[in-house]
Amino acid sequence: MLLEEQRFLHEDLERLEQGIADRIGDEPKHIRDRLARDHQIAQFLDRISSQSAKLLTIYRDADGSRSREIQQIGSGDPMEEFYKQLADIKSFHARYPNEPVENLERAYRPKKGPDAESQPSVVDTMFTGEEAFGRFFDLHACHEMYLNLPNAKRLSYLQYLDSFDNFAPGAGGLKRSEKMTDQYFKYVGQLALDLETFMRKTRPLENVDKVIADFDKEFDAAWEKDEIADWKKEEPSGKSTGGAKQTSTAEAVWCDDCEKEFKNENVYKGHLSGKKHVRAAAERARRLQGASEDGGGASNNTSRGGTSTHRLKERAIAEREFRVKRLASAMSTERSDTRVNVERKQGMTERERQQELENLFSATASASQPKDTEDGEDNDDEDKIYNPLKLPLAWDGKPIPFWLYKLHGLGVEFPCEICGNFVYMGRRAFDKHFNEARHIYGLKCLGITNTSLFRDITGIDEALRLWEKIQKDKQKDKVDDGSVVQMEDATGNVMPEKVYYDLQKQGLL
Repeated sequence: MLLEEQRFLHEDLERLEQGIADRIGDEPKHIRDRLARDHQIAQFLDRISSQSAKLLTIYRDADGSRSREIQQIGSGDPMEEFYKQLADIKSFHARYPNEPVENLERAYRPKKGPDAESQPSVVDTMFTGEEAFGRFFDLHACHEMYLNLPNAKRLSYLQYLDSFDNFAPGAGGLKRSEKMTDQYFKYVGQLALDLETFMRKTRPLENVDKVIADFDKEFDAAWEKDEIADWKKEEPSGKSTGGAKQTSTAEAVWCDDCEKEFKNENVYKGHLSGKKHVRAAAERARRLQGASEDGGGASNNTSRGGTSTHRLKERAIAEREFRVKRLASAMSTERSDTRVNVERKQGMTERERQQELENLFSATASASQPKDTEDGEDNDDEDKIYNPLKLPLAWDGKPIPFWLYKLHGLGVEFPCEICGNFVYMGRRAFDKHFNEARHIYGLKCLGITNTSLFRDITGIDEALRLWEKIQKDKQKDKVDDGSVVQMEDATGNVMPEKVYYDLQKQGLL
């Protein structure tokens, strides 16, 4: 029955392609339905690859059974072969009378109406309530793990969302020596796993394995060249092979032992005798000595020299940090949306949060219900939102509460003449627009280059007057060395002309 199995596989592939085409042609409005559709298409693609592999195995005919079956049908009596296979089918159904018949057309057809309601969606159990069907991150567990790390900065969840991929010592991250613990390794591994899982759930049609493999390949190349920031190879002499640490200013000095930046040379020299520096220097020396001993032992065991255990630990941690950075940059939109959502929820009461959750579930239930074409006009009337106060719409398409509208002052208009008399609603949008491209472009059109001094200035005349005053003050401050008249008193002291005449008037010369 290989030919029948071959025919069934071809039919299955065609039905799968038709099912994918039917789903791609339909674009759901709700994100839940859109994700459910993408996951169904991903399942169909996986089934196509598995069925194609089976079909290729039949066509290769390694044991020659397909050729024998074709020869048996072509050379012998066709009716005899037909009745033989018919008898096999009857005997099979006699043994299994309740065997269900698989209807491929119905199995791969998009479910609508009561069938769609009776069958639960895969997406419903895939995301947490905080993730809102893949629109936002849910990093509360990783945030708690970060707060439990020793010597970690006490960041709020909102601050953590901004800096969870910044592993530099001064930006919420730990020092290099403090990262060499099992607790930190578990934390950064869990963070990378959560981000990778979120990407797999929200992007089912992308080849996430290939993306992760590209990240690993990029990391391997950078590690071999010793180009990973904050993880450069250290020599026993105490200096890193990558050179001096880049400081914020020219006068600043970086201390490799404390992994800290100091304002100038005097402050740096003053801290060298402190207990913290002495303890950090001793720990670093001990770490470098252990690394050199491990490296020496490994080189004795192998002809070309080996990698120390300490360096392998550093590589494992650095690899996970690198993956977190790349995943966070690939999902920057979801990250910014999460930050806005957390800020918005912090300004809501518990009752409003519960109401929002109920609205989300009701919208999901209404989206899955079938719509009758006869009642189309009635549904359009019901979908119209009653908004007499012209309040701004929230993310769910409904007007925001009136108290929130008054709290943010969204009814107050702030016109800006520099931006072409554009009107900004609310103080927050008005303060934010001074750093946006529209306002900066308007100042540059007026010939103003230093835009940081013109905050809260919206009038063109006012801005031009201020710019002229700044230019005049700069001209006054500029002193021409050739125009300064030097005077000399009787004892040979040289001084400016103004100082000389002032002292002469006072009778001090």
